[in-house]
Amino acid sequence: MNNPLKINAPWAEVKEKLKELNTALSDEDLAYDPACTEALLKRLSKKMNRTTEEIRGWIESVAYTGSIAS
Repeated sequence: MNNPLKINAPWAEVKEKLKELNTALSDEDLAYDPACTEALLKRLSKKMNRTTEEIRGWIESVAYTGSIAS
């Protein structure tokens, strides 16, 4: 089941903020189609050595606050 990310800003803005916070991430790593959320989460999970749930939380936190979750 695909569950889109809960973000309150355009993906382009969120993507740039994520790249600022983790300079190892590329545009290809952060390619996002809301219909394929799991593909993004799995790609980042593998690259960052985190669970997909941790990645989802990180992205949604950054999207909501504009910075790293506390």
